[in-house]
Amino acid sequence: MHAPHIRHAALDDEEALSRLDRATWSPLHAVLPRPEPPYPPFFDGRHAPRDYLVAELDGAVVGYITLAFPTSLACNAHVRQIQGLAVAEEARGAGVGRALLRAAQDEARRLGARRLTLRVLAHNTPARRLYESEGFAVEGVLPEEFLLDGEYVDDVLMGRSLCDATSPRR
Repeated sequence: MHAPHIRHAALDDEEALSRLDRATWSPLHAVLPRPEPPYPPFFDGRHAPRDYLVAELDGAVVGYITLAFPTSLACNAHVRQIQGLAVAEEARGAGVGRALLRAAQDEARRLGARRLTLRVLAHNTPARRLYESEGFAVEGVLPEEFLLDGEYVDDVLMGRSLCDATSPRR
């Protein structure tokens, strides 16, 4: 398989992204229940196409990453937060997640961000390994923040500087 093509999302991507989002739902990363019809719009008041980077392989949408402000405060405008990352099952292991994560870091830098943060469930070991390999470090843990399938799960806060020239890159 060749490298994924990463681009900004467009309004025309809504149905493909919605299908991908539903297909990749998992208790490993989801704190909301499994989506049921009627499905809400993928693009909503919180996130518009400009907030998404999309990965394509052979012209098919196989992943996305959401990049947004963590708060609406002007004093926090130098920070961007990853608020979603999904990769189609058939594209896993092809470097799609890593390519999206790197593209998000580049986009955040282009937008003037100095830091990039994210939240990940403690039991999501594959995601945590990916983030750590890209220079993210655990900056905090909210113990037993979520009750999922009868188990209490920690919410792990991770972040990294976007100003560090020695960070792991391509």
